[in-house]
Amino acid sequence: MNASEVLRDIWRRAGLPEEALSLARLTGADPVLPSSFAVGSAAQSTVAAAALAACELGHLRGAARQQVGVDMLHAALECTGWFSLDGQVPDPWDAFSGLYRCADGWVRVHANFAHHRDGALRLMKLDPAVATRADAEAAMATWHARDFEDAAAAAGLVATALRRFDEWDATPQGQAMAAQPLFTIERIGDAPPLALPPLREDQRPLSGVRVLDLTRVLAGPVGGRSLAAYGANVMLVNSPKLPNISAIADTSRGKLSAHVDLQTEEGRAALQRLVADAHVFVQGYRPGGLAARGFGPEELARQRPGIVCVSLSAYGTQGPWANRRGFDSLVQTAMGFNHAEGEAAGDGKPKPLPMQILDEATGYLIAFGAAAAMWRQQQEGGSWHVRVSLAQTGQWLRGLGRVPGGLSIPKPSFDAYVETSDSGFGRLAALRHSAQLLRTPAAWTRPSMPPGSHPAVWPPLAMA
Repeated sequence: MNASEVLRDIWRRAGLPEEALSLARLTGADPVLPSSFAVGSAAQSTVAAAALAACELGHLRGAARQQVGVDMLHAALECTGWFSLDGQVPDPWDAFSGLYRCADGWVRVHANFAHHRDGALRLMKLDPAVATRADAEAAMATWHARDFEDAAAAAGLVATALRRFDEWDATPQGQAMAAQPLFTIERIGDAPPLALPPLREDQRPLSGVRVLDLTRVLAGPVGGRSLAAYGANVMLVNSPKLPNISAIADTSRGKLSAHVDLQTEEGRAALQRLVADAHVFVQGYRPGGLAARGFGPEELARQRPGIVCVSLSAYGTQGPWANRRGFDSLVQTAMGFNHAEGEAAGDGKPKPLPMQILDEATGYLIAFGAAAAMWRQQQEGGSWHVRVSLAQTGQWLRGLGRVPGGLSIPKPSFDAYVETSDSGFGRLAALRHSAQLLRTPAAWTRPSMPPGSHPAVWPPLAMA
């Protein structure tokens, strides 16, 4: 399928009006980044879906439909997540993150958070205080890949063995993923349509919409950032006790950023007050984590009838890995992408995709699902639950087919797409949003700020 057909398929899955698709203008074709997979189409179609759904909700609120243009190269480069602070590009990977050769294959370890890194090193029988990468490589050479994967999962750590596509397909989790759709939008309760102020022609399509963003890495923050670009009031809610990755400087553009400690009664009460006026609640914690604090989808629907809940997971809601932690790089490895990309490169070594496309595409599907469910909520009433996962997105990406010769193209320059702004992290250079809304351009009107920079209260509603 070309990108327009991919967009049409996404759109129809959500049951949105067919006539809106005529407003999408997609330019470019794969390959745009060096990959044997259709990463450009995945980026472009999900960005376009998110922007077009936001505009369709705006149309339902009284504004005219508007053209949405997305260039494939711009969308793919945006999905690389490149940024710099004060002229320095942060290294996205810890020294211990990456692929390790084992006695019978490969394992990828995710060590960007200190507790995951130290746990993995202890599992290797190494002292985190003095271990080197060479020590870790020597230790991993003694392990069988699946044994380390299982031991890491049992310890609550994040590591996966490298598989081929056929090996993944033969696993119970691979079979469970094959039966799941790209996303689900489910009605979970009765409620009247939530009141939204009428929209003027000069206002961005999500103006007046309040979104709670309880996510950290990386798909969820991308979803919240795109909703902010289309005018939503997005509040990133972080725990003061949990670490974040450096990309938060990029993904916090346009957002308020508050600290709430859900381990305390005061923190739970603060979140309940925020929920009382929210339209969308996005969460990316491990399955059941927020439900244990009283903020699962069903509880939220009781607290705020009419709310749209969006749940993000690594491996979906079915299968033996449904509760397993995971990140984009690990899901790529487990599902077969790294092996297939390395095979296409012909050098015999596993190769990652050129960006964290499972995270990025899933992030835009979060924004799409939220806007699509709000559209349905305004039409039908009810409370709604949207589910997405990195592995569901991976299954979908695989179904888009391969790109012959895609690995032979050079990496393109992104200089033409960079914008700079002051932020609470320093002078931020990052990529402009790739969705071009003809009448009300996407924009981040709030600077990126560190967690806890704002109080955990909604400001007076600003319609922009």
